[in-house]
Order: sequence, then structure tokens, then C-alpha cells
Amino acid sequence: MIFLRFALPVLLAAAASRADSIFVSDERGDDLRVLSSESHGLIATIPVGKRPRGMCLSPDGKTVYVALGDEDAVAVVDAATRSAVRKLPAGRDPEQVAVSRDGRVLYVSNEAASTATAIEVASGRALFIAKVGTEPEGVAVTPDGSRVYVTGESSDDVTVLDSRAGKVLGRMKVGARPRWVAFSPDGSKAFVSAEVGGTVSIVDARSLRVERIVSVGDGQTKPDGLAVSSDGKRVYVAEGRGAAVSVIDPRARSVLRRISVGTRPWGIALSPDGKRLYTANGGSDDVSVVDTDAGKEIARIPAGKKPYGVLYVPDPKP
Repeated sequence: MIFLRFALPVLLAAAASRADSIFVSDERGDDLRVLSSESHGLIATIPVGKRPRGMCLSPDGKTVYVALGDEDAVAVVDAATRSAVRKLPAGRDPEQVAVSRDGRVLYVSNEAASTATAIEVASGRALFIAKVGTEPEGVAVTPDGSRVYVTGESSDDVTVLDSRAGKVLGRMKVGARPRWVAFSPDGSKAFVSAEVGGTVSIVDARSLRVERIVSVGDGQTKPDGLAVSSDGKRVYVAEGRGAAVSVIDPRARSVLRRISVGTRPWGIALSPDGKRLYTANGGSDDVSVVDTDAGKEIARIPAGKKPYGVLYVPDPKP
């Protein structure tokens, strides 16, 4: 009984210390801020390198990759130990990063070079460097892993690449200054935010044809980050200058509502159950936590200096 009386609090404390976390890229602080998904408190600060921006999570949930814009590299972060373990050469001026379905290849948008680079994770070697639109930012892999979409900010287009060979399969004109790309769970639709255009393009991912352009906000917004619910019924758009998130019904192709958040929301992430949404607010240096059912912000968490991206990381089980 004495053992149980003392051991139980220890076990409970250990269990309580394990929780899903929110990784935030602190662009001017040169680190990642790790926040608890439960208490919303700061768990850790991870130095990663100069100008961390876009992030992605490995398929097994054990590794976070973050593009380092001023180091021409991608930092590799162990999610369990919360430490940077290596850096991979990533071409000039990497902005965002995506990972293949098998976790073996990273795809990076090289903004200053107008290219996209595929990097083998194990060796760090470049598998291909493909010419894409001007000033690429967004990069995303289709759910089936066969294609890579890259947005061209200054050319107002999306380049579609073969994920293995880097061959250009097509180009689509979208709204002015496209930023992020996201997909429906079945891969049939792609969604592209356009910062200057103030829109989200809904794309038939099979025919590479823009089906509908949805206006977002009031003309003063600057749509950026995108997140799609696991059932595909909702698309969430960070409005940038609009200091809000727009919720789009992709079937009705219309905005359902707007949710006020911090200043200049950029990156955006959803919890796996879709009940919580997080925005990295570069203007107010914090992260907004949104209750998606209630449609309102429930917390605001300080997150360094000019947070760019936000990533939901489930607890990495040992």
C-alpha cells in the first residue's frame, strides 16, 4: 500500500507530462516553440537555425522538418527528444517543405531560385531540382504520393511535378500571388490560397483544372495557410491581414463563417479530431487556439517573434 500511495502520483505525473504538442516556427527567433495541446503552456524551445519557416511531420510522427530560409537547409528535429539532430542541404532560400508518403523524400520550394528540390532524407542528396513558377512558396504532396504541387507567387500559377522524376506534368493559373496548397483526403481536389487575389481556388486534381474560385474576406484579407478537415467537409483559411480564419464548405463552394484570431495569421493546423485549430499570428507574435465547433478563439499563446508555421504533433510514443 505504501508503494501504491507513492507510486500512483508519480505514474499520474508521468502520464500527464505526455501530451500532443504544437510546434511553431519562430522566424526571427531562429527556433521552434513547442506548446502543450492541453495546458497551452510552453514545453520547450528548440534552436534550429536561421529563419525557420515552413514545417512538415514525417508519416510516422517522429520527425519534424523545418525549412531554414537563411541557411539553405532543412533542420531535422526529433519530436520525442525535442532536439535538432541534423541539417540537410535544401537548395537556395527554402520556404516550405513537404514529405513523401514513405518518409524517404523531402520536397522544398526554393523561393529565390524559382525551383523545387527533392532531397533523399537518408543520404541528404538532391534527387532532382525542377524549374517551377516564379518565387515558389507552397509545396504539397498529393495523398497518393504521385505528384507535387508548387505555387508560384509572382507567376500566379501552380506547377505540378511527378514526385519521382521531377518532370513537369502541368501548370495552372490561379489567383494573384498564390501561397499555400492543401488537398481533400481522397486527393480529388486541391485548394490554393491567393494572397493578393483574396481567393481560394478549388482545383480538380485529376484534370488539373480550376473548378471554382471562392472569394475570402472583405477585400482587405490576404489568404495564406490552409487546413482541410479529415472528412473533407471543411477547408480553413488563414486570412493574414484580415486577422481571421474563413471556413469554407468545399461542396457548396462558399464561405460559411469567419472566426477572429490574432494579427496576421499565417500558418494554420488542425488537431486530428478537427476540434481544435491553431494559427501562427506573425503580427501579434502568438498562436490562436480555436474551438471549431463553437467557431471562436478560446486561447492566445505567446510564440516568439514573427511565428510563421504551426504544426500539430501527436505524442510520439516510445
